[in-house]
Amino acid sequence: MTLSLREPITLDELLNYRLLRLYAVSGAPVIRLLEGRYGISRREWRLLALLAAHGAQSPSALADHAHLDRPRASRGIAVLAAKRLVQRAVEPGDARRARVTLTKSGRRLYDELFPQIAAINAQVMAAIDDTAVRALDDALARLTEQAERLNTEVVRDVRADRRAGGSRRVKDWSKEA
Repeated sequence: MTLSLREPITLDELLNYRLLRLYAVSGAPVIRLLEGRYGISRREWRLLALLAAHGAQSPSALADHAHLDRPRASRGIAVLAAKRLVQRAVEPGDARRARVTLTKSGRRLYDELFPQIAAINAQVMAAIDDTAVRALDDALARLTEQAERLNTEVVRDVRADRRAGGSRRVKDWSKEA
């Protein structure tokens, strides 16, 4: 089956759907590892890994890096703090600002988990040769750059607001002619 990613006519030909499907399928063993063996969610892992990679951050910066809205990131930070994997400390002189850092337990967990997740990644990537890996890496970088550009230009007059019922709002399409 040949799919047209440039001019999709079915759901299976949409880039975002294909990427989501790959993410779900390739992420399943990671989720089993995280939840089954270590008792953390994928979101918690993402926050933990970002702190390990980039060091202490404000909750807002961490949310941005994790591509999470602030309430989800805050809940993830709270869960990780309850598990004593991160510490959230108020900035001296400004009680409204905080920094999130890994604890020693969080660093040990990251150091134990990352090689296992990297091995799963390597097994998925083994399906393609080095030339295809380089092409994929380049394509993903260019697609991300284009998507970021589009995000600032396209459909800026409509804002998703789930708190106001944005995802629950149902348009009555039967009245359309």
